[in-house]
Amino acid sequence: MDQPLDVPELAADAGFGLRPWRLSDLPLVSEASQDAYIPLITTVPSPYSEPAGVAFVQRQWGRATARSGYPFVIVNAAGRPVGTVRLWLRDLGQGRASLGYWVVESARGQGAAAAALGAVADWALTTLRIPRLELYVEPWNTGSVRTAERAGFRREGLLRSWQQVGPDRRDMYMYALLNGER
Repeated sequence: MDQPLDVPELAADAGFGLRPWRLSDLPLVSEASQDAYIPLITTVPSPYSEPAGVAFVQRQWGRATARSGYPFVIVNAAGRPVGTVRLWLRDLGQGRASLGYWVVESARGQGAAAAALGAVADWALTTLRIPRLELYVEPWNTGSVRTAERAGFRREGLLRSWQQVGPDRRDMYMYALLNGER
């Protein structure tokens, strides 16, 4: 059997850092569960309960154990968890991986997502030597568009009715970053 992935601790710009999930991150899961959008696009439980929060954190550990991806918690300079970046490896055999990220409302506008996304992208491109990184953003989500572009990702096109979000199929912009572009 393959060994589980080792989710490293990474430094990011502006004093942000990345680390593996811990049970002490339940307040982050609780805050994220109250967001109108995060539970629609992730497995964050809504409504929140402590058992559901524990199950969410354990699922993050399971992703590394199953070798499907690297789930990171974004922490600010004071060590407070403010969000997550995930690197999914399901298309690694094709030379690509995808990323997703969210930051809780109380920490938005401070550059956490862009700093964390850039750090994980750099690590994935240089240390893991993944040739292509992709991410998907709904066209209306201007904050996420800015985050992707600040981290060096380039918009490649619009994927119509690409993803199920809640009860609806939604369009997504596809962004990519190639090894050597950042």
